[in-house]
Amino acid sequence: MKQLSQTVDKLLDLAPGCMAEASAIAMRHYNSVDDETRVMVKADDSPLTLADLEVDALVGRFLLEHFPDIPVVTEERAASHAQNLSGGMFFLVDPIDGTKEFINRRDEFTVNIALVEDGKPAAGIVCAPALGSCYFGAAGKGAWLGGLDGTEMREIAVAVPDNGALRVVASRSHLTDETKAFIDANAVAECKNAGSSLKFCLLAKGEADLYPRFGPTMEWDTAAGHAVLLAAGGFVSAMDGKPMAYGKKDYRNGWFIAGARGVEFTTPDALA
Repeated sequence: MKQLSQTVDKLLDLAPGCMAEASAIAMRHYNSVDDETRVMVKADDSPLTLADLEVDALVGRFLLEHFPDIPVVTEERAASHAQNLSGGMFFLVDPIDGTKEFINRRDEFTVNIALVEDGKPAAGIVCAPALGSCYFGAAGKGAWLGGLDGTEMREIAVAVPDNGALRVVASRSHLTDETKAFIDANAVAECKNAGSSLKFCLLAKGEADLYPRFGPTMEWDTAAGHAVLLAAGGFVSAMDGKPMAYGKKDYRNGWFIAGARGVEFTTPDALA
């Protein structure tokens, strides 16, 4: 436990510098008129940009330099996916989460770093370069929102939900029929759409109450935002009601529901 606490403190202390540099790389590509010609397609038909690769390289160097004994799993390095990480500490990295938003010049993309211990997200950083904001969270320590370099930090926490008028946030690029059915089954007063791991952050800072995800995600998509939300007083549950775990063999998540403490909702029988 002492080692985990020391590692979390070190990560939160050093990450702002890395995130500021990663943001500069991302924004250089984001603002480049030529960058559309640099979009590649991976084996699973998902898009990949030079920004993904350059940010991944930077974050990889940062973690290797400061945390050489902790394994790193990153979306953009397939070799890292072969590690057996069912126990102990490891990092999950998504260099550009919301690549479709990035390519389409929408500001809702993020750089994600999460520290996982024994399957649970212990700390997370979610940086939104185009929005000029960065979210930090650590279990037992709290959650904060600040600038890209970690300045002007303020503590954030989930809101007390009005269960008669819920505020739901859903994926902008992956709004499934199942998600629509969930929304229809509950007392939803407002539905926001957002990209990337920012959906977790909207919950963490009290601007939404529920985030149902009935579609495919990978662990690197969710771990950092999950950590921030947990630290802010929220939860992320699998469909069996248990906390969503990390370090699965294929790093693939099942459906989940994220929310603020005290939120009440109904899951249609067809989705349970």
